Parts: sequence; structure tokens; C-alpha cells
Amino acid sequence: MTIAAGIDLGTGCVKSVLFRVENGKEEMLAKRTDKIRQRDPLQLAKDGYQRILKAASVDASDVDYVASTGDGENLTFTTGHFYSMTTHARGAIYLNPDVRGVMDMGALNGRGIKIDELGKVLSYRMTSQCASGSGQFLENIARYLGISQEEIGSLSQQGDDPEVVSSICAVLAETDVINMVSRGITAPNILKGIHLSMAGRAVKLVRIVGCREGKVMMTGGLALDTGMVVAMNESFAKQKMAVEAVSNPDSIYAGAIGAAIWGAFRFEKLAKLDEMAKAS
Repeated sequence: MTIAAGIDLGTGCVKSVLFRVENGKEEMLAKRTDKIRQRDPLQLAKDGYQRILKAASVDASDVDYVASTGDGENLTFTTGHFYSMTTHARGAIYLNPDVRGVMDMGALNGRGIKIDELGKVLSYRMTSQCASGSGQFLENIARYLGISQEEIGSLSQQGDDPEVVSSICAVLAETDVINMVSRGITAPNILKGIHLSMAGRAVKLVRIVGCREGKVMMTGGLALDTGMVVAMNESFAKQKMAVEAVSNPDSIYAGAIGAAIWGAFRFEKLAKLDEMAKAS
């Protein structure tokens, strides 16, 4: 039996999970999300790790591997670090073994990833950091409209005459939204238009990496935005792509999940090599 933790330090949140791997079976023991909100992300990650240990009633000495991903390479309590492409890919396969692609939509950028049945990355492509297809951009717009993040998805799906934001620059796109409000465009139509605009760019990434059919797992903070998932599928249909965007209640943890699973794999592999060396 192997106990492994995964810490995904993102731009907006720190995601922490604890896993037990035994006889090829992976079981999540604990999980938590902490929004950074101008706090020290390194300390927040350390505190989050201690809290998942407490939630699972596991002592730190019983953890075999602590894996970081995202911006967590500077964490001092981890055993090793994995690139976020590989962790999101492996996490997506854990959440849904049928997916063959990942669309990671985080606070600052998006990333399309093509994967195989084992979660191996076959190709990937990222958006630029100044693009308006990010979670932070959508959060800023919702704040301007006086809407909570929990309302975004349902309101977007009520839009019946969306106005798509065409600007790639987030600053210019926010100006477009301000102009829409002054013209009397309703919040549902503004949000629906933003979702369609973001989805259009995300679908291009999915096509570029080679995902032309099958299911694509949404990961990152926007994966839980139902309006975003609907817009993605509408955009796939518009582009006549036989691709379905899917989400999971634990999609936001995909990177942390993948880190924990890869950490357990690395620990077990190193343990076997050590046994072989001792036997020779």
C-alpha cells in the first residue's frame, strides 16, 4: 500500500488531495481547495496539506510521496514535482477513463491536451496569458455585473441573444462588456456571449492538438461552470467536430489527483529498483 499526496499550486487556488494506492486501485482519502486571495501561496499549500492529513486521520510519517504540480516547484515539504500537463492528463483519466483529451481552463490561461488511454500526453497547446479566455477574466466580469461565481453558469444558459466578445486582449474585452451594459444588454446575454467567445478559442486548441472525436475532460476552475461546458459543446457542434466536452465534480482537482497518482507510481518504481539492487 502506498499513500501519496498531490498539491496543485495554481494562480487562483491551491488544490490538495490525499490518495491510497493498493493493488492497482486508487482511492481518494481527502481533498480541499484554498483560494489564495493575496495570501502566501506556499504557506497556504503547507497548511492545506496538514488539513488533508487531519481529515483522513493520516500521520505525515505514513505518507510515502508528496508530489507538487503547477507553480509548486518551490514547496519545501514535497518529495518531487511533476509538470502540470502530465498531471492534468493523468487526473482526467482517473475522473473518466473514456476521455482522450483535456481542456484545462484556469485563472490565467487555457491548455488543450491530447492523451491516450493511459493518460500519456500526445500533444498540447496553450493560450497566451493576455487572452480573455481565462477564469480571472470571467471572475472580473461577474464582479462588475454584481453576480456571484455560483450564478454564472445558470445565468449564461438563460441567454437568448448573446453578444460575443471578439477581443483577445482581456483589458479591451472588459471595455467591450462595459459598453454592452451601457447599451442595455442583459447579464445572461453578456455571460453567454463571453462563454461562446472563450469556448471558440478553446475549441481551436482542441482541434490543433488533434482531438477530432470522443470526449474531452474539462479541468481547472472553469470546468465547474455549467455555462462554459454548454458553450464548449455548442462550439464543437458549430465546428462539426464529433467531440463532447465533459466535466466531473472533482475536475478542479485533476492536477492534484494526477500528481498524487504519479507520485505513488514513482515511489513504487523506485522501491522495486531498490529491492533489485539489494538482491543483486
